[in-house]
Amino acid sequence: MTSRTNGMWWGTTVEAPDPSALARFYADLLGWPVGHEEPGTAVVAASPHGPFLVFQRADGYRPPVWPPVDGQQRPMMHFDFQVADLDEAVTEALTLGATLADHQPQDHVRVLLDPAGHPFCLCLDT
Repeated sequence: MTSRTNGMWWGTTVEAPDPSALARFYADLLGWPVGHEEPGTAVVAASPHGPFLVFQRADGYRPPVWPPVDGQQRPMMHFDFQVADLDEAVTEALTLGATLADHQPQDHVRVLLDPAGHPFCLCLDT
């Protein structure tokens, strides 16, 4: 089992047209540092041991459409972040460059789009 855990990164890779810019957005949103950058890739991590969010350049990137629409780029995944104050967290995310999605399916959750168009949710800690 140690071959799967020693020296390996565990995290999620997200495609973006500008990985460094998107990494800075999530670093600011989460209060995590950008731990690594190179051309075409940037990594945000809670600690040197993870979890890791990897942002990788995608040529021909098309932002996903929320809510999903037949024939359009679907969101393949999204992040959920639990927050204590939903209004304050939304305001902070908007200030960092997120946009509020038009479709909001739940009262205790806000769907936002990051600067590259990926949806993410801020969920009230109830």
